[in-house]
Amino acid sequence: MEGVQGVNDENIAPYTPAPHAPILSLALRSPEPYSARMTRTPHRSSGKPVHTLPFNTITIAIISLLLSSNSTGTAQSPSTATTTSTPTSASASTTSTNTNARPTRGFGPQGPRVVSPEVSSDKKITFRVLAAKAESVRLSAGDIPNLGQGSTMTKGTNGVWEVTVGPVPPGAFRYNFNIDGVSVIDPRNPATSESNENTWSLVYVPGADFLDTKEVPHGAVAAVTYYSSALKRFRRMHVYTPPGYDLGKNDYPVFYLLHGASDCDDSWTSVGRAGFILDNLIAAGKARPMIVAMPAGHTGPFGFGTQLNQDFQRDFVNDVMPYIEKNYRVRADRANRAIAGLSMGGGQTLDVGFEHLDQFAYLGVYSSGVFGINGGGRGGSGSSSSNSNSQPSWEERHKATLDNPELKKDLKLVWFATGKDDFLIKTSEATVEMLKKHNFNVVYKETAGAHTWLNWRDYLNEFAPQLFQ
Repeated sequence: MEGVQGVNDENIAPYTPAPHAPILSLALRSPEPYSARMTRTPHRSSGKPVHTLPFNTITIAIISLLLSSNSTGTAQSPSTATTTSTPTSASASTTSTNTNARPTRGFGPQGPRVVSPEVSSDKKITFRVLAAKAESVRLSAGDIPNLGQGSTMTKGTNGVWEVTVGPVPPGAFRYNFNIDGVSVIDPRNPATSESNENTWSLVYVPGADFLDTKEVPHGAVAAVTYYSSALKRFRRMHVYTPPGYDLGKNDYPVFYLLHGASDCDDSWTSVGRAGFILDNLIAAGKARPMIVAMPAGHTGPFGFGTQLNQDFQRDFVNDVMPYIEKNYRVRADRANRAIAGLSMGGGQTLDVGFEHLDQFAYLGVYSSGVFGINGGGRGGSGSSSSNSNSQPSWEERHKATLDNPELKKDLKLVWFATGKDDFLIKTSEATVEMLKKHNFNVVYKETAGAHTWLNWRDYLNEFAPQLFQ
């Protein structure tokens, strides 16, 4: 055959039809262009014409069919092949009409068909997983209200475990299954969200105008790999560019958005829906088009400690900011830079922002503050107010900045928001009072809710429109 080197070699006998030749003949009688590409090439030994075909997808499929038939016996005809019925209702969607395992050529036994997750019109979510031999299965989903430590799933006669929760408020929610003590993501759901050392399945409940995917111009989110000279290794960040960025030449302000403890640079754009929030705000004329850089806040496994926080600051100042300002069309001045973060990222915002206050005009702190300012230490930033070694407090370390009237002149916004049920609310309140004592004009919002993405998405939606106006 032409197109396969060596097929017409003198040592190879001319083609002899096999018992499956009728199948081959049918395939070769296909319409143009495939039938027109057949050629008749004289065999160099016998001189008889030999039919040759280009080596293409159809040829491969035919060869695979013949080999499969030879190894397993006569191929099934369409009338005898196994079929699967199509579900016609939500209850039927968990399995096909035949709940017994069905043998499928080349793939082994096929179990019941499972749909998971399934979001109903009343905003309830049904989760399912096939685990016929499991003894116990639990759903874990920390941000879903009233779920607590999870929910026990019920096993059906077909081996499918199932639980329905809700109604659930609109938003994105992470979850996984605990099957006999092993945590696994949902094998029927391709949507995922990363954290620092884990991956979660992701489900979205529509119904919030500022979060939903709408028919508006959309920006782009890129996962960007860069080399950190501060940490001597490659790192990753996510970068949002507004609609029209790739086709234009305009420069844009830049907003650095930091994630919380145990999360990663993927979190704001997956479970946080940051790209969709910005798209909708810009389309509505509520926010100015901007570039949003979301770096990785962790420099190693999650833990408390000043060294980890200092490593992040060195990477941020020496590598993240220079990379963005070199590779993106940003306006690299104080009036066009903002920084904000949630939880651990809020503490990092205060550390970076007040050590480089001449470079940022907007600071946002979500569910956070100076960790340890009121005697606690939770949050993960390591930037405590004081410690047992009598090290200077955060306020003492930043006294020169806090009392510098020149730095306050062009500072446009210092914005805090924390939920009433957030375990860090006292930290937020104490930090706000400390800044006000140093004559900073601080906006503080106390909202409903706790330390969850339900609040942080709202905070971004409210904070972003105040930037660069």
